[in-house]
Amino acid sequence: MPVSIDATTGQHLGDRQEQQDRVAIIPSKRLRGTALVILADGAGGYKGGAAAAEQVIGTAANLFEAYSPKDESPEALLREIVLEAHTVIRLNRVLTEEEPHSTIIAMVLQPDRVDWGWVGDSRLYHFRGTAVQNRTKDHSYVEQQIDEGQWREEDRHKHPNRNLLLQALGHSEPPVPSFGSTAPLVAGDAFLLCSDGLWDYFTDIEIGKALAALPPRKAAEMLISSARVRAKGKGDNVSVAIVKLNAG
Repeated sequence: MPVSIDATTGQHLGDRQEQQDRVAIIPSKRLRGTALVILADGAGGYKGGAAAAEQVIGTAANLFEAYSPKDESPEALLREIVLEAHTVIRLNRVLTEEEPHSTIIAMVLQPDRVDWGWVGDSRLYHFRGTAVQNRTKDHSYVEQQIDEGQWREEDRHKHPNRNLLLQALGHSEPPVPSFGSTAPLVAGDAFLLCSDGLWDYFTDIEIGKALAALPPRKAAEMLISSARVRAKGKGDNVSVAIVKLNAG
């Protein structure tokens, strides 16, 4: 069955002074049906976090431009993006008084498969219809406590250290990225990449229903609007990228 791709990005400043998230969908100039979807959530001093996230996007775009599946696996590309972006952020730290760091969630979309890699707590969700097929696991203290049975998943947003990351690009220790993939792709598959300014306010079921019922642009608008309402004036930057596969 022929499948068409519908995709969008969306952002909101939230209740912050500065937008430190960056998000992009980068189509390949050489490979038909291939694209890099990437989101970075920066932090670390005035302008430092925004610069770190910008460096993640720029590094990824440069490396993806030369990507060839004949010569390099998607996982190898994603690993290279993570490690090179980390190095760039660390070098920038030497030149400034900032302490910049950033999360990363990046997805390589190809005609027959999707591969992703991440560091930190920006997430990827994969839905087939309304059912969640994959969801990344945060590199965070609260995620570790949930895994160890010391905290409940449903109370995640109440944890006093819920923003404490165990890994990030720019930290003193080199990041160890995690990876996932899915194949083959079918009509009805939908992928959401988002910062914690979005996912912190929704259950998986709520997100799945929105992606299944609405085209990507409308789904992004609805999710961002609902996150703003639920944040009650205390919301973080919000960023999303949605890729949806439709029949025909």
